Amino acid sequence: MLQFRCSPVLKELFHVSLKRPLVRIARPHAQAFSTDGGVISKIKPFFAAGSLSHTSAWTRRLCTKTEGAIEPGEKDGTVQEAATDKRRKAGIMPSLEDLLFYTIAEGQEKIPAHKFITALKATGLRTGDPRLKECMEMLKVTLKSTSDGVMLDRHLFKKCVQSNIVLLTQAFRKKFVIPDFKTFTSRIDELYETGRNLSGGQVADYIPQLAKFSPDLWGVALCTVDGQRHTVGDTKVPFCLQSCVKPLKYAIAVHDHGTDYVHRLIGKEPSGLRFNKLFLNEDVSICSGKNYLHGSHVSSNVKIKRDEDKPHNPMVNAGAIVCTSLIKQKAGNAEKFDYVMNFLKKMGGNEYVGFSNATFQSERESGDRNFAIGYYLKEKKCFPEGTDMTSILDLYFQLCSIEVTCESASVMAATLANGGFCPITGERVLSPEAVRNTLSLMHSCGMYDFSGQFAFHVGLPAKSGVAGGILLVVPNVMGVMCWSPPLDKLGNSVRGIQFCLDLVSLFNFHNYDNLRHFAKKLDPRREGGEQRQPCYAPMDYECLQQELALKDSLWKKVSPTESNEDSSTTVIYRMDQVGEHN
Repeated sequence: MLQFRCSPVLKELFHVSLKRPLVRIARPHAQAFSTDGGVISKIKPFFAAGSLSHTSAWTRRLCTKTEGAIEPGEKDGTVQEAATDKRRKAGIMPSLEDLLFYTIAEGQEKIPAHKFITALKATGLRTGDPRLKECMEMLKVTLKSTSDGVMLDRHLFKKCVQSNIVLLTQAFRKKFVIPDFKTFTSRIDELYETGRNLSGGQVADYIPQLAKFSPDLWGVALCTVDGQRHTVGDTKVPFCLQSCVKPLKYAIAVHDHGTDYVHRLIGKEPSGLRFNKLFLNEDVSICSGKNYLHGSHVSSNVKIKRDEDKPHNPMVNAGAIVCTSLIKQKAGNAEKFDYVMNFLKKMGGNEYVGFSNATFQSERESGDRNFAIGYYLKEKKCFPEGTDMTSILDLYFQLCSIEVTCESASVMAATLANGGFCPITGERVLSPEAVRNTLSLMHSCGMYDFSGQFAFHVGLPAKSGVAGGILLVVPNVMGVMCWSPPLDKLGNSVRGIQFCLDLVSLFNFHNYDNLRHFAKKLDPRREGGEQRQPCYAPMDYECLQQELALKDSLWKKVSPTESNEDSSTTVIYRMDQVGEHN
């Protein structure tokens, strides 16, 4: 709830409202019922008998039209808006803009512009947020027109924020998914510092351009589904997505073609092998005739069909190469590349998405293993008909060489967390089907040979890349990008893995954390405190039963027909008695 202190302006509004005649309202006679439904008695009027001549008198007073009220038959939107403005002018109902001003002003007549900006950033919103474009532009224009260029009174403030007042009200009322964002981010910073102190791992050197990165680079950026942003460390340094692009282009393929078509060519099973292994899967799928069944009831006449010789999943190199062949199949590589780049920019809220030509050239020169996989896929007829394998491999290397920063990649992850809607633009980018399938495969296959361990300990969808990035998704909460070049023996960022483990050990973000009974972890989604209420232990249940038994005896002490000063207040009296004994 918004809280604000009185200011001279608010006092003035209050005095105006007091000048309006107050209508005295009395309640009619009512009936009180016992628990069995019988009438106990008539409740006495709250006012003296002389103050109420007839029942119709108080109803007429309720129906009296006051200044600014709306006739029951008036449903026109213009009339309602005019009446609302009239109420506001009369001081009866302050506008959202006024309430927001009082919240920030804390009793002052004017507020410094920097105070508003500081308070805004504390909620997690940025001044560069596309949703606040009108507000920020108007703020710049307004400050130029003021005498000191710093202070805003109530009317100027209202002029600045009215275009984006709904979003701003949500932010300052702590109605975002992470209400206490400042406390939450301070804990994220602590986890970051823990990761920074780690040593070990080795920067990937089989791609020469990747070997040039410093092992000391370390950045973490997050974006919630409401567009709250936080960054710490080297979050503005561009780096290549490498394998982190695999779930993104799979999502594009499913978005364009649907699940059935994509998985006729690519499996869904973890391989249990190295990501660049020259090996295909004999995938057993349940089918009835020509239609694959996804989550439906299997009838007795269903046959088991073997789909041999296809990649295990789209997160290994073989599956990613086939997935690349599904993007804009009839277009040339230039058009395909532009299509993916534009798609990723939409997912990233139009933030930085670039391309490293040096990395692309380096990958193509050292890509013998991927060429071997490509020829093997061609031999097994894994590509759609008419596919140019060498052209697809070129595009595959190009997509791996797409550059992002931690900041832009965190928005991409947040788009996946938000069901396909970009949090900072509100644009629908991916279908729900594409998001669901992508997160499922990231959860089971996204972390190379560490996927099972990661799913067990972290329990969240993620995808790592040999450039040192880990794209982490907390569904319906936020997206995270961790980046640090030193890798462990399985090809995952050493600092990134530790950050993910620490994150779910501190917060109840693990998919299988019980949100009701798990009291040891913090829940940043709760308003009014992170710590969850403790659950009842067996001994606590015994105490609870004794307490209920005591209350039950107190209820029985007062008979439904027993009366005190007024039998109509029997139920209220009994409730008071229970409260007095506790």
